[in-house]
Amino acid sequence: MANTILVVDDQPMFERLIRNLFRDQIEDGRYDFVFALNGIEALDALSKNNKIDMVLSDINMPQMDGLTFLGKVHELRPTLKVIMVSAYGDMANIRRAMNFGAYDFIPKPIEFEDLEATIQKTLKETALLKQAEQAKELADQNQQLQEIDALKSQFFTNISHEFRTPLTVISGMADQILENENKWPKNEGLTIRRNSNILLDLVNQILDLRKLESGTIAPALIQSDIIAYLRYLAEPFIYFAERKDIRLHIQSDTDKLVLDYDPEKLLRIVSNLLSNAIKFTHAGGNIWLQVQHTPSQVSIVVKDSGTGIPAEFLSKIFDRYFQVIPAEPSNRMSVEGTGIGLALVKRLTQLLDWEISVESEEGHGATFKLQLPVRNQAPLTDPVVTTEGPLHVFSTEPSAPLAIQAQEAAGESLPLLLIVEDNPDVTAYLQACLENQYQLLTATDGRAGLEMAFEQVPELIISDVMMPNMDGFELCKALKTDARTSHIPVVLLTAKADDASRLTGLEHGADAYLTKPFNKKELFVKIKNLLHIRQEMQRRYSRPGAEISTETPTFSQEDIFVEKVKQAVLGNIDDEDYGIPEICRTIGMSRSNLHLKIKALTGRSTSHFVRAIRLNEGHKMLQNTDMTISQVAFAVGFNDPAYFSRTYREEFGQNPKSARE
Repeated sequence: MANTILVVDDQPMFERLIRNLFRDQIEDGRYDFVFALNGIEALDALSKNNKIDMVLSDINMPQMDGLTFLGKVHELRPTLKVIMVSAYGDMANIRRAMNFGAYDFIPKPIEFEDLEATIQKTLKETALLKQAEQAKELADQNQQLQEIDALKSQFFTNISHEFRTPLTVISGMADQILENENKWPKNEGLTIRRNSNILLDLVNQILDLRKLESGTIAPALIQSDIIAYLRYLAEPFIYFAERKDIRLHIQSDTDKLVLDYDPEKLLRIVSNLLSNAIKFTHAGGNIWLQVQHTPSQVSIVVKDSGTGIPAEFLSKIFDRYFQVIPAEPSNRMSVEGTGIGLALVKRLTQLLDWEISVESEEGHGATFKLQLPVRNQAPLTDPVVTTEGPLHVFSTEPSAPLAIQAQEAAGESLPLLLIVEDNPDVTAYLQACLENQYQLLTATDGRAGLEMAFEQVPELIISDVMMPNMDGFELCKALKTDARTSHIPVVLLTAKADDASRLTGLEHGADAYLTKPFNKKELFVKIKNLLHIRQEMQRRYSRPGAEISTETPTFSQEDIFVEKVKQAVLGNIDDEDYGIPEICRTIGMSRSNLHLKIKALTGRSTSHFVRAIRLNEGHKMLQNTDMTISQVAFAVGFNDPAYFSRTYREEFGQNPKSARE
């Protein structure tokens, strides 16, 4: 194969000289020459011909001299070898050329043997560089293949784990049904269906990705209102987010926008983005689904306040099998998954000629932006809205409203009890008695029990009195005097049966006192009654607008706490950005403890309770002022009147208009 040499000289006779000197080499196919009269022509030749192996250039030329041309060559082709040609008398320019990176020089008048030897040396060096580059490319390719193999191995490990969990649930439920054929609770059927849908969704994502890569999936565009469709897609995620104490905001700069889009593929894209946002956002955080548009383009933005993505992973985030694992353990909320969701999103956007991008800073959330053109060429129709919904965890009875679907999907969890006991035999006995009716935590002494109570905030605590480090009386007093745990019922167990010990326990705030050996049925009754009182407490506080009777001293400490939270919200009622972080600072409590406390007192998540306070204030305004519904919505911190109306209906069972009738 001929080596291509670019010759740059402003004298036309130089071309004839080169052709005469290398006539035999040209005829044999060893050399192929390209000629240019100045640096500008030479740069044009380099940009058009990537097969040029070396350059032979004069220094003194019009329009662009050789030294300027040399610098441009290194910008365009950094490894290309350039030999400069000049007279001995121009040695100063030759030295400059060598300093600027010329590979070698040839003096005029040119001697053929010297020129040929220099060309051969240069081409040999060029060949060695090419071999090194090819070896590096092969090494890089090999490294990439090894990385892909590792990712594939991790993918199959992940997918096996993803399959194992729902399969375990389905298998376990099937065993229960076989063991109790005459007692098949509805929840078991819902659980089986939900986990079956999880498996089906995983399989569908893998199949969709394979079909996209093989080119067997085609766009199916319709022309419809994309704003209404996005609100439909986001609806189940609102409830899903609220269960994690996360607020999902839906914002749009227009109420209606008709354009061409593929509803099924848009569902898959938005569902993946919202699922990831919820997965990597802490309780008390925020997620925004935003729509912005110009006459020619629509941007759908999913933004969250979650853990964020490390900078070194951003370029790989859409690669198949790739998963982000934050460097800081505190940011590792959940790393389950298959690593195909965002890869599927990327392939779908490419198929539709849309664009997807991501911006993120670790610890400060992530922003995904989907951009699609505004076109109106597809058939005008409505998207097919299925009862399956965009999120598999909500699939249930076709006629069930989304709120009920979300509640059933979550399942009614058993009450969480903490057993604080230093005797392992007693602990084992209590576990055997209670494990079928309650979730159980255990601690071996009062201090460990107190730390666990602060962290987990159980619904009831059973504690021995005589324990090392901190006895049951001290534990009870510490629990009842701390705002984080003052609401938790405490049952004290002791071998001391005398009245003085019983009174001591009650004086320290114990809600019940049982002596060993205790009657198992009596323990059950005590627990049941105390949890019933807890339910009464939740009814007491679940409605922010309900009048709280001060005649019940049992709840006086909790009355003060709830009122403090209410006043914090009411004092900033028109500020839509006033939320959980600000309340935490006002109350002097961490986000997790505030959430657990509010959940225990009201049965609601913190964000849901704050929303109920805003809605209750809005209810009062509707009844006592002539403000419009939109004005009331904005006045109580809602930036979307439609969302205000929908949540008002959920809270009060009627539309805002009905409040004035």
